[in-house]
Amino acid sequence: MIKVKNIEKTYRKGSVSTPVLRSVNLAIDRGEYVAIMGTSGTGKSTLMNILGCLDKPTSGMLEFDGVDVSKLDDDTLSTLRNKKFGFVFQVFFLLERTTALDNVLLPLIYADKYPTDAIQRAKKALARVGLEDRTEYLANELSGGQQQRVAIARALINDPDVILADEPTGNLDSDSTNEVLEIFNSLHKEGRTIVIVTHDREVAVQAHRIMELRDGKLFENDARAKL
Repeated sequence: MIKVKNIEKTYRKGSVSTPVLRSVNLAIDRGEYVAIMGTSGTGKSTLMNILGCLDKPTSGMLEFDGVDVSKLDDDTLSTLRNKKFGFVFQVFFLLERTTALDNVLLPLIYADKYPTDAIQRAKKALARVGLEDRTEYLANELSGGQQQRVAIARALINDPDVILADEPTGNLDSDSTNEVLEIFNSLHKEGRTIVIVTHDREVAVQAHRIMELRDGKLFENDARAKL
C-alpha cells in the first residue's frame, strides 16, 4: 500500500545543510499496524509528514497504491490527503471555542462536494470514540483525552484508508493514553492501516511491527524484548 524507496531529506539554510533522513526504505501493507520509534530530533515527524504527503523528500520515491506521489500536482495531492489519510497529532489542533461536532466536520469543507449526510457522519465518528454525549461541548470544555478523541473522530470523518498518528499520547495522562490506544487497536481490528510515531516503547508495543529511526536511518526493532 505504501512504499518508500531510498528517501532522503535534508534541510538547508543558507550554506548549512542538515540531513535528517538517510536512505530510508519502508513498505507498509494494507491493514498493518506499524510503530516508528525514535528519540526527539531523529526525524520521526519528518518521515510521518512525507508518508502523509504533507512534505516532500529531497530525493527518493514514495508510492501509494502503486502511484508515484512525486508525479502528482498539488490539487491531486490535496485530494489524496483528504480522502485517503486521517491525521492525529500530539497537539490536537482543535478550534477551542467550536463544538466537538463542528471540529469533526472541518475536513468535509475541503471535500469535492459537501456530503448531505455530514452531520450524521460526524455524530457517528464521535460515537465511535465514545463521545456521543459531548457533541455540543466546546473543545475547551473537554479534557485533554476527550480533545484527542475528538481529533481522532475528525481523522475518521472521511473514512480514510490510513491513520497517521504523530505522538498522539504525548500530552495525555496514563488513563487517557490507554483510552486512545484502545481506539487505535479497535480501528486496526476493523482493517484500517495505522502508522504511529512515538518515543514511548509502551505505546509502540501496541503495534504489530516496530521500526526505529536512528541517525536518520530506519531499522527493524522488537521493542517488546526491552520491556
